[in-house]
Order: sequence, then C-alpha cells, then structure tokens
Amino acid sequence: MRCELPDADATEQLGARLAESVRPAVIYLRGDLGAGKTTLVRGLIHALGYTGRVRSPTYTLVEPYACEPCPVFHLDLYRLADPEELEWLGLRDMLGEPALLIVEWPERGSGVLPPADLTVYMEYSGNARLARLVPATEAGKLLLGTVRSRTPDITR
Repeated sequence: MRCELPDADATEQLGARLAESVRPAVIYLRGDLGAGKTTLVRGLIHALGYTGRVRSPTYTLVEPYACEPCPVFHLDLYRLADPEELEWLGLRDMLGEPALLIVEWPERGSGVLPPADLTVYMEYSGNARLARLVPATEAGKLLLGTVRSRTPDITR
C-alpha cells in the first residue's frame, strides 16, 4: 500500500492512523536521512495519548514511551556499530513484554532483531514524501486495517 505525504502534517496523520490499530508488533522504518521516519513515529505516539516531546533516538538509540494499549520502544540504529550491541541496549527486556517495537535503520541490527510485522519504506517524491507500507505477518495486516479504511489518498 502506498501513501503520498505532501508535508509533515500528513506524515504525522499516517502515524496516527497506524496508532488506531496498534498492538504489540515490530515495525521497521526504512528510508534516507530526513525522509520522515521520526515524524511518522511522532504522529503514532501522540495519537496513543503521549503528551510529551517525541525525540529522535539518534543519540540515545532507544526512547521508551508508556502508552496504551502497550509500551512503545522507538529505536534508531543508525549509529549502532555491531548488532550485538542490541543486547546492551536491553532488546531482550523490550521483547519480554507485549510492546510495539519501532526500528529505524533495522539493517544495522540484522541477525539480532526479530523480523518485522510491518515495514514502512519512506522516500522523497519531489517536495513531498512517499510511504510504502508492506505487511509481513497477520499482525502487520491488522496494523494496516485502519490505515486502508480511513486514509483517502492511498493508492494500492
């Protein structure tokens, strides 16, 4: 499924649509620097009721959020030197409870990260962005349920 995102507000709205069907799952975010990955996460986390600042975990590598219906862990692995560092970051603990794990730059955690339920590819399209959402599991398909039914500018 593809979505055209003309600006940051539209990107946050797509994140909010994903939040409507959120469940414990693993979401991979792929795209170049500045493609809108953290903006999408900001929309999702705010839609889950979190009122604080949603920061990019570029330097901290992981930002946890106490949300309902499950905790959210936002990881940015751009600066990860070795996938084994995920153990030091507490990946096992994150996976030990029902949670939503959102991972930017998942290729840097290859071989250690669990497989994605949903992958969101973000790319530039002129001055806008294009998001392509690809489910890999039933949980990923369920995450897309609300997005398909409530986002009018989606092309399939």
